[in-house]
This record gives sequence, C-alpha cells and structure tokens, in this order.
Amino acid sequence: MIQTIIFDFGGVIATLDGDEAKKRFSDLGVADVDRVLDPYRQQGFFGDLEEGKIGEEEFRRKLGEMCGRELTFDEVRHCWLGYMKELPFYKLDALKELRRKGFRVVMLSNTNPYVMDWAESPEFSGDGHSVDYYFDSMYRSYEMGCMKPDEMFFRRVLAQEHILPEETLFVDDGPRNCAAASELGINTYCPANGADWTDEIYKFLTAGLR
Repeated sequence: MIQTIIFDFGGVIATLDGDEAKKRFSDLGVADVDRVLDPYRQQGFFGDLEEGKIGEEEFRRKLGEMCGRELTFDEVRHCWLGYMKELPFYKLDALKELRRKGFRVVMLSNTNPYVMDWAESPEFSGDGHSVDYYFDSMYRSYEMGCMKPDEMFFRRVLAQEHILPEETLFVDDGPRNCAAASELGINTYCPANGADWTDEIYKFLTAGLR
C-alpha cells in the first residue's frame, strides 16, 4: 500500500517552458542554448550547478564569461525562471489534500539555487506560501550532489525518509527518471509536462502497482 508520494517539481507541479528559458538565456548572450539546456538534466556547467559541483557565484561568473559581461543574480534568476511557465493552484491544493488524507508528500527535483530562491520565497504561491508549505520534505539535486536518473538520488531519499520502495509512488514527467526509480522497485506514474494528474493519481494510489 502506498504511504509516500515523491513528486518531481518542474513538469509535474510547475509547468515547464523550455522555449522561453532558451530565449531568455539566448537574449542574455548564451550561444548554442539547445546544447546546454535540457528539461530533465542540464549539461556542462549548467549541469554542474544543478548537481552541486559549483555554487551560485561560480555559475554566475562562468555565465558572465560566456556572455562577455558581469551578470547580476537577478538577471540569471530571470533566465532560469523562464522554465516556470505556470503554477496551477489546483495542483497545490491537491498536495495539501493528499497530506490531509495521510500520505507523506515529498519533493525530489533536479534544480538549482536560482529556481529555489523563487520557490522558497512568498512569491511562489501568490498567496504568501513558499514551496516547503506543501511538502513534508524536499530533496534538491544541488544539495544532494546527484541528479536524476542516477539511482543514488533515489536510494538516498529512500534511506533518509525510512521508506520502502513498494510503499512509495514516484511522479515524474521524465520517462528515464521513472524507469530508474522503477528499477529500484518504486511504483511510478509518468504524466506529461503540465498534465492534470490530480484525479488520475488516485488510480495508482489505490492499486499500488507500477
């Protein structure tokens, strides 16, 4: 029986817009954005940021070198937030309802300090709540030092949460990420980016099947 639900953030909670993110980075002066930006796992020093190999300051310096000028935190943050197309309130309400029903609700995300600067502020929900208001716990790639679909990310979350794979449902819009979780015995549900999963998820919670 499912007791814990692990949600991806971008694509599942917030709808992603890769084209807008690419446009913003391109306008900033980043060349070959199609090579370095990916909706599931970033490459180069973009990936190093999300994997925690470099911090916000070093990323901003490297990006500034690429663009030929010094960049501010807000300029870089604006580019990363291009990914955040919309944040449907009904999904936030669904998270609260799942917790009220007794499920433990966890976030597991490939993300970075710029996106989380917004998500962990009162700006996030529009009514004064930050993202942690909706989750029992959160696991961010840049803090964990690994990224999906690396199985170590999932193993660490299972260990820290003290949960069993067969009692866990992982919800992610990335097929590779769901496949990696499934290999560990975790139940998975892979809705498309921006899809309304709020009713469909109960089929998985009731069945408890992959």
